[in-house]
Amino acid sequence: MKKGFLAVCLCTLLSTPVFAASSRDDLQARIDSAKVVLDQIMAAQDRTIPLDILHSATCVAVVPGLVKGAFVFGAQYGQGVVTCRTGHGWSAPVFIRMAGGSFGFQIGGQSTDLILVAVNDRGLQDLLKNKFKIGGDASAAAGPVGRAGEASTDWKMNAELLSYSRNKGLFAGIDLDGTSVSQNRDDTQIYYGAPEDFQNVLRGNVSVPPGAVDFVRDVAHDFVQAKNR
Repeated sequence: MKKGFLAVCLCTLLSTPVFAASSRDDLQARIDSAKVVLDQIMAAQDRTIPLDILHSATCVAVVPGLVKGAFVFGAQYGQGVVTCRTGHGWSAPVFIRMAGGSFGFQIGGQSTDLILVAVNDRGLQDLLKNKFKIGGDASAAAGPVGRAGEASTDWKMNAELLSYSRNKGLFAGIDLDGTSVSQNRDDTQIYYGAPEDFQNVLRGNVSVPPGAVDFVRDVAHDFVQAKNR
């Protein structure tokens, strides 16, 4: 019964326009939104990602407007972009999907901006070989907040991904255990005009498209600048 009701919830969510085929204009708007989210969060001074995490980041994913809805059962869905650090800067972006479900006493819905930071050499370019689940296939933790402070505890040893969310102006770490992350091959192909291998793009072997230059430049400014401090 529970599983059946959850399936209905997920089917309802899956029937929304967010799952419709994307146009190149849609994808450009997604990249532009990701840039705005990143810029606003990084401008928050003392309520943003700590410097040592910026220094350690290997990949960054930005998901503008992760949609979460619930009526006893919960479901969430979002689409975003990923760029990774390479030997010569930050890579061209690729597109991802995030989806998950949960059960508990809950009701309501919200839209949340999300940032995922990969903090070890495995990185998202390796995780995205296949669909993976946060908390299962990849260890994750709610990221600490505070630009001037050190990222405390044992995230360097135990977490492959650090997750952050922003909802109604509040920026904080978020628990995404059970959320699946996968390549969005169709959107990446539409944006680049040809099939592109995710790892090839994220390892810096594909030029940054003109429409993504500002987003990648801002990531480079925020994360490379941290390395030079």
